[in-house]
Amino acid sequence: MGKALVALVNPNLVHPPITPYALDILTTSLEAAGFDAEVVDLTFQRDNWRAVLHEYFTHRDPALVGITIRNTDTIYAQQQRMFLGDHREIVSEIRSVTRAPLVGGGVGFSSMPYALTDYLGLDFGVKGPGENLLVALADALLAGRRPEEIPGLFVNRGGGRIERVPGQASNGRSRRHIAPVDLGRTSMNTATAYTRRSATPWKVDNLRYYRAGGLGNILTKNGCAFACAHCVEPDAKGTLFTRRSVEAVVDEMESLVAQGVHDLHTTDSEFNLVIAHSKAVLREIVRRKGASAASPLHDLRLWVYAQPRPFDEELMALLADAGCAGMNLAPDHVRDDMLDGWKLTAGGGRYYTFDDAREVCELARRHDIPVMVEVLLGMPGETEETVRDAVRRTLDLDVAVVGYSLGIRAFPYSPLGIRLAEECGGTRTVPGLQSDTAEEPIVLTPMRSCPVVQYERQFVFDARGRFRPVYYLSPLLPEEPETVRTPGGRWANSVRLLWDLVPEQERYRVMLPTLAGLTEDDDNYADNPFLLRAVQLGYTGAFWSHWPRRTEILKEIRTVETPAQVVGT
Repeated sequence: MGKALVALVNPNLVHPPITPYALDILTTSLEAAGFDAEVVDLTFQRDNWRAVLHEYFTHRDPALVGITIRNTDTIYAQQQRMFLGDHREIVSEIRSVTRAPLVGGGVGFSSMPYALTDYLGLDFGVKGPGENLLVALADALLAGRRPEEIPGLFVNRGGGRIERVPGQASNGRSRRHIAPVDLGRTSMNTATAYTRRSATPWKVDNLRYYRAGGLGNILTKNGCAFACAHCVEPDAKGTLFTRRSVEAVVDEMESLVAQGVHDLHTTDSEFNLVIAHSKAVLREIVRRKGASAASPLHDLRLWVYAQPRPFDEELMALLADAGCAGMNLAPDHVRDDMLDGWKLTAGGGRYYTFDDAREVCELARRHDIPVMVEVLLGMPGETEETVRDAVRRTLDLDVAVVGYSLGIRAFPYSPLGIRLAEECGGTRTVPGLQSDTAEEPIVLTPMRSCPVVQYERQFVFDARGRFRPVYYLSPLLPEEPETVRTPGGRWANSVRLLWDLVPEQERYRVMLPTLAGLTEDDDNYADNPFLLRAVQLGYTGAFWSHWPRRTEILKEIRTVETPAQVVGT
């Protein structure tokens, strides 16, 4: 029995379920520090989560309760679904059944920690990797020390006053777009494997998640030293790359595959950005496979996120030898005039061209690795001409799937979010700011001109406290002037343009944004009907890998399901 119990709650009710990797990381560190750590996982109990919470806390008296917020919303402009309301309801229920202090964390939480500590009514918050900070908080509570003395901890003083304890060392460079907290190289366990379990009571059940969601996950490094305009990860995870031990990463992979979790997707930002480390991980996988015919790694199917650079022949060959089943490549656009000022290093220079993306696709084809190319449309400067160019040139790539997104979610500390707030200046809206629930023009205030809680809140809530997530879609796209002028306007003409630009014979391998009434297809992940049914039939791997066969898979689904069967239970 440990020195005290820390309960960790997963409030994510979205399906297909995504393994809450953060809770495996936290339980590993808490247990290493002598605590008992239990996971109360509500994902598979989304119809009776209240009863689960009451049953658990009736028989447990934890010293601390941690709550992980992976996503605040879908961040998908055509399906602006918020999760924070559900999370707040769950936190309120937890508060009613335990006297233990509540602490929040997770990537979604870290994108706006001041506002969410306040909105969710938490006692404390942790931004970025929280394994060491959570142990320090648990130790302080157990010893009767003041948590307010823990550097880096967010403390709720009440009345909307959230403070962060100063003094956390940062090795990060000073970058103007980073939040009031610059994480730099955050403290995390880099030396040992995280403990991944299946079918262990009150722990994350990795095999169950795999069977219900089709993917496991693995982290090889954390943080990102780049400064892409739309991205929250450098701010939320740290502004430098923190590499994990190669042996620890592959030990963890081997453990998961041995448990039956054969498809593992990297959670890095992105896998190839520290290419020497990426190669070292792959070499260790290949070495272990070669050293033993009994190694579980022979059953590994690895899926990776990647940027067009850095990349070379050796990396692709190692991916193939390690068992890479597919690559999600994110060039985001094809034109220099669009990528300039958008896809940047910390020093402000662009780090690839579309020719680099084309070369990676060719390398992957030679090594029989399927590729999905992701294109993000609607950033500042996007026009009908640039959209047409992007679609034409990406369809010419010989890849398994091309995916197009339209519109970008603006977050408080992404460079785009900061820029939009500066342009608004607290007095006017900016053409292109949009939210489906907006009832008045969206006017953002720069962080220097308002309290930090208010600054963050305005990217999620309107002035009356109603949900109003902020999106940006280029006003230069072929929309009616009234659509652009209306804060809740839908860029329907641009969606139709995309559908018109993709020939009928190519659509089987293309993921397109959708609007109600335009098409039955839906390429959003959250509660996606096609994906839910496919996973139930045993399809595993990345969502996009099944997309070209969706008509065939849907026929298969119809032959084995009755209309009364409910998806996602």
